[in-house]
Amino acid sequence: MSTFHDKVIYQAYPKSFKDTSSNGIGDLNGIKEKLPYLADLGIDMLWLNPFYKSPQNDNGYDVADYTSIDPIFGTWDDFDGLISEANSYGIDLMLDMVLNHTSTEHEWFQKALAGDKKYQDYYILRELQEDGSLPTNWESKFGGKAWSKFGDTDKYYLHLYDVTQADLNWRNPEVREELYKVVNFWLEKGVKGLRFDVINVIGKDEILEDAEDGVGKSHYTDTPIVHDYIQELNKETFGRYEDIVTVGEMSSTTVENGVKYSNPERNELSMIFSFHHLKVDYKDGEKWSIMPFDFIELKKILHEWQEGMVEGGGWNALFWNNHDQPRANSRFGDVENYPVETSTMLAQTIHLLRGTPYIYQGEEIGMTNPNYEDLDEYVDIETHNAYKKMREDGISHDEAMAIIKEKSRDNSRTPMQWDDSKNAGFSDAEPWLKVADNYKNINTENTDVSQAIRDYYKTLIRLRKDIPIIQEGSYDVLELEHPSIFAYVREYEGEKLLVLNHFYGEDDTITIPDELLNMDASYLIGNGSERKLEKEFKLGPYETAAFLLK
Repeated sequence: MSTFHDKVIYQAYPKSFKDTSSNGIGDLNGIKEKLPYLADLGIDMLWLNPFYKSPQNDNGYDVADYTSIDPIFGTWDDFDGLISEANSYGIDLMLDMVLNHTSTEHEWFQKALAGDKKYQDYYILRELQEDGSLPTNWESKFGGKAWSKFGDTDKYYLHLYDVTQADLNWRNPEVREELYKVVNFWLEKGVKGLRFDVINVIGKDEILEDAEDGVGKSHYTDTPIVHDYIQELNKETFGRYEDIVTVGEMSSTTVENGVKYSNPERNELSMIFSFHHLKVDYKDGEKWSIMPFDFIELKKILHEWQEGMVEGGGWNALFWNNHDQPRANSRFGDVENYPVETSTMLAQTIHLLRGTPYIYQGEEIGMTNPNYEDLDEYVDIETHNAYKKMREDGISHDEAMAIIKEKSRDNSRTPMQWDDSKNAGFSDAEPWLKVADNYKNINTENTDVSQAIRDYYKTLIRLRKDIPIIQEGSYDVLELEHPSIFAYVREYEGEKLLVLNHFYGEDDTITIPDELLNMDASYLIGNGSERKLEKEFKLGPYETAAFLLK
């Protein structure tokens, strides 16, 4: 049995978790203060978004010094205290490794700008094409072109993300060696988990050319050399340990590559994040749009990844929420009328699938999108770029704001709602990002809604540890085309687990196959009343139910 199949990982966004220094920004000591809360939830590992020195143009994903702690988050003593206190609760730390790009304020980039040829080869620099156009026609993922002028030279540097995030040249072995030193530095500090940011875009083509689609993804995403690099990264760093858990964030990847990245025989990563299931409310593939989520498509994507990863021996990271996504309960449920049912149904859907579940801070108490009224309340750089582009494209202010309310990354970044005191108990200073207005009703101390959801999460976490079928079972789907219910069966050593998840606010029925009805069924967990398994099984609004069959 693998070391991580029974684990549950919790993601804390340090900036928004808990402020102990009264500057409105969460910090390492705030995370340490809340370890008893996390231990009580039952999690095994705590993933922290970057807290390294950074200008914070992209909330720390623009790293200026990989082996440092930004003073806004604390000191080395604070970090050492956090890791040792976490370990005393049986919680390991997972850190974010942002190895595709550095901040333009990083010493390497500054040396390159100053003319140092060695460091110029740390980045991807090119001259204009003969016709005077940019080195390639690729687009930045944050909008605009992916190239910017490199100082006062005639060269341009590649930035697939923000203009202040310069892509590193992984084809240079010295760059790879430097990055492996970074990873080893943190492993030696006692870190047991590594989350690799956008790791499948590190393998740019050797010769960079214009893209036919004008976007360029195929020239740098999931290229064959990425697998070589990740295998080398494994061998030189975390692969030297028995107990390190790794996860790769994979932009626009495929099941085939997902298997390669995560099949243990290939010595790459423990598991991967893929995002296709979180694009089912993108109209014509466009994030900045509003449409009801496509439930059948959502099921088909979850099914494709479950089935494909089982067949190929890969492993999924299971999640609805993270720091880049709007809140799933606001997207896929009804937080006004069915707040507890929505959150518990969504949780059960993924916690009983095959893979390692991730909980993003606040989802376990039912935190929602904040529904800010004013553009100025949003901080996220991508949101402001999107607003500007929507207005340029002729979309009215009101429509653009409606879209932003649904899709902004700040939806998930609002401060953690600890209690009903000022600023939700996050800070006694003005928070860096406004607290959601519903904090008086949704917080860790509210017994009606938040505690009910949290207790349900605790049970799901405990069940994963206690029941091998949840950790190791195979996966099969029931009635993939059912218009409102996602039902699946896990199997392990002769036992089956039947999971029924209803994604809508009216009652609906699913027909249970005879072969399951003929087994001895016991009700395992659900967010409605205890049930008996029957042929025509009716589920209420956002109801979820699971049965163990022997």
